[in-house]
Amino acid sequence: MGRQSSKYLELYGYDLLLGSIASFYVFMVPYTKVEESFNVQAMHDLLYHQHHLENYDHLEFPGVVPRTFIGAILVSILASPVISMMSLLCFPKIYSLFAVRLVLGCLILWTFRYFRIQIRAKFGCQVEAFFVILTAIQFHVLFYCTRPLPNILAQGLVNLAYGNLLKGNFYAALNCLIFATLIFRCDMLLLLCPLGLELLLTRSISLWKALKYCIGTALLCIGLTVLVDTIMWRKLLWPEFEVLWFNSVLNRSSEWGTHPFHWYFTSALPRTLLAAYPLFLLGVLLDRRILFYILPVFSFVLLYSKLPHKELRFIISSVPMFNLSAAIAASRIYNNRKKSFWKFLHIVFLGLLMISLGCTIITFMASYENYPSGYALKALHKMGGLTNNTNERWVHIDPFSAMNGISRFCEYDFPWRYSKEEGIAIEEFIMRNFTYLLNEHSNIRGFECLFATRGFSKVQSQTGFLPISLVKEPKVFILGNIRNKDVMNRSWPGCS
Repeated sequence: MGRQSSKYLELYGYDLLLGSIASFYVFMVPYTKVEESFNVQAMHDLLYHQHHLENYDHLEFPGVVPRTFIGAILVSILASPVISMMSLLCFPKIYSLFAVRLVLGCLILWTFRYFRIQIRAKFGCQVEAFFVILTAIQFHVLFYCTRPLPNILAQGLVNLAYGNLLKGNFYAALNCLIFATLIFRCDMLLLLCPLGLELLLTRSISLWKALKYCIGTALLCIGLTVLVDTIMWRKLLWPEFEVLWFNSVLNRSSEWGTHPFHWYFTSALPRTLLAAYPLFLLGVLLDRRILFYILPVFSFVLLYSKLPHKELRFIISSVPMFNLSAAIAASRIYNNRKKSFWKFLHIVFLGLLMISLGCTIITFMASYENYPSGYALKALHKMGGLTNNTNERWVHIDPFSAMNGISRFCEYDFPWRYSKEEGIAIEEFIMRNFTYLLNEHSNIRGFECLFATRGFSKVQSQTGFLPISLVKEPKVFILGNIRNKDVMNRSWPGCS
C-alpha cells in the first residue's frame, strides 16, 4: 500500500499540488469578469438551454466581437454528467459554475503536465521541480487556468506546442499553434510566425513538408469553426477572422485603453513572473539550449508590444517558457550553492521566492475583493426573499454589475427574475416595476438603498507589522422599490 502511494505521488504529486492551488482559487473566487462573459454564458446556455438557441445570451448581448463556441462546447460536454447529477439533487446553479471551471482547469493542467514531462526528459528532474515551484508561487497562471477566457483555451494548445517543441515534434508544435490561432486567439499568429521562421532558418523543418502538414490543419480548423459558429450565431461566421480585422486592421482595440510600448516588459511580466523574471534572463546565459525555445516566445511579446491596447492575459501563454528558463537558472544556483559567489546568489534566490509568495498572497486578496456584484447578488438572494413567494422578484442588473461578477450561473429560479436591459436612464427607473436594483449609483429616485458591497480599490502602505493594506470602497449598491411594502418592511443593513 505504501509503495503504491509513493508511486502515485511520484507520478502525479506535482499535478496534485498545482491542481490543489488552482482549485483553491476556484472555490475562493468563483465569480467571473466581463472578459470571461461570452464563454461563461455560452457554457450555461449549452448546459441549461441546449438546442433552444433562441434563449441563448449571446444573441441578446453579442459583445463587441464574436467568439467561437468550440471551447465552451468541449468543456460543457465534459462537465455535463456532473451538472446533470447536481440538477437532479436541486443544487443551485452556482455549483455548476464550479464544475465547468474545474473541468477547464483539468484540461489546461493536463496540457501543462505534458509540457512538464518533456521538461524532465530534456533538462532533468531538478529543473522540473523548480519549474513547478516557480509556477506554484506565482499567481496568474494557476488563477487564470480555470477562467474561460479565449486566451486560456488557446493556452492549452500552446502548452502542447511547447511540449512537442521540446520533444522534437516540430510539425506537431506548429499544428497546435495553427489550431490555437484559427479557432481561439488570432494573436497566436505572433508566436506561430517567429517559431516557424526559426525552425526554417535552423533547418529543423522543410518548407514543403511544413506546408503539406500545416495547410491541411488550417483548412480543417477553419472548416470546423465556420461550421460550428455559423450554426450557433445564425449567420456565416469565422469568429477569429472578425477579431483580427477589428484589432489589427481597424485597430479599434485602442478604444479600451492604451499602454506604452515597454509595458509588458516593465509591468506585466514582472508582476506575473515575480522571482522568475530576473532568473529567466540568467537561465539564457547559463544554458545555451534554452535560447532556441525562448527566442520565438520573446519575439511574441515584442511583436505584441506594438499593439497599443495591452492586457496581461494577452501574453500569459509566454509565461510557461519563461518559467522554464528561470527553472534552469534556479537549478544551477542550487547545485553550486556551496561555492562562494553562488552562495550569495542562493541567498538572493531564496529571498526572491519569499517576496514572490508574499506578492501572490496580496494579489489573491485583492482579487478576492474584485467581484463585488457577485457577492451583492448572493447577499440579495439570502436577505431579499419576500413573504409572498408567488410574487415575482424582478432584479435589474446594470452594466457595471454585469461586468464585475454576475453571470447566468448566479441566477435563481422562480420567483426570481432578472433583467440586464441597457440604456435605462437613472430617472426612468421610477417608471419601471423592478423589485431590486443592482447599480453603481446609490441614489435613484423611487428606490431606497438597502445595502452596499465593497470592492478592491487600491493598495496603500502603512506602519505596523504589515507594511501594506488593501483599500476597499463601496462598489455595488442594492436598492429596493419604495412602493413594495414587503421590501420596505424588512430589516436591511443600510448603505451608510
